[in-house]
Amino acid sequence: MLKAVIFDMDGVLVDSEPMWRVVMIKGFGSVGLDFTEADCRKTTGMRLDEVVKYWHKKHNWEGKSVYEVHDEIIDDLCLMIERNGVPMDGAVEAVEFFKSHKMKIGLASSSNNKLINTVIKKLGIAKHFDAIHSAEYLPFGKPHPQVFLECAHSLEVHPEECLVIEDSVNGVIAAKAAKMKAIAVPDAEHASDKRFVIADIQLNSLNEITEEIIKLVKSKQ
Repeated sequence: MLKAVIFDMDGVLVDSEPMWRVVMIKGFGSVGLDFTEADCRKTTGMRLDEVVKYWHKKHNWEGKSVYEVHDEIIDDLCLMIERNGVPMDGAVEAVEFFKSHKMKIGLASSSNNKLINTVIKKLGIAKHFDAIHSAEYLPFGKPHPQVFLECAHSLEVHPEECLVIEDSVNGVIAAKAAKMKAIAVPDAEHASDKRFVIADIQLNSLNEITEEIIKLVKSKQ
């Protein structure tokens, strides 16, 4: 029986992925990297501090610390979301759908708390969530399952009673490692990624969530 749904944030609730690419290209460019959108996509779903450390290990730039680059990227992204942030198609409706079915609602994101607070304030959706968790201070971000497990604990449900909605492969891996059901809603560019086969079901958008879809997810072994 599903008692709770846990949403990822970036690319699921808010259309932030294009903004992430803009601010990452700018941030890594400030330390001399010829950073591209393809480089951005290599670390989709990872925590930003892990991303910055990953690229620093590869290029060992000087002039700015990994912490300075990290904070500049976050600050730029928060400003962009405050000005231009919009929900993903069907996101608010999906949250309301699960709420109307008396399910607890959680948010579990690799993004830090500053960014999470910026997003939920901009979208006006904070009131819908019974628990909000960031992987910011956890030992590992996704694909490690800890952020999902801690969210389930706060929701007072067993992991097996949770449904996760994710857009990244790393997020789906984390959800399944936590023994949760998972719906993958990748963007068009990543929809053909065969690794999404581990999800219980894959959708094109949150507008496709219906009672029939939830019944299908529940039936998956």
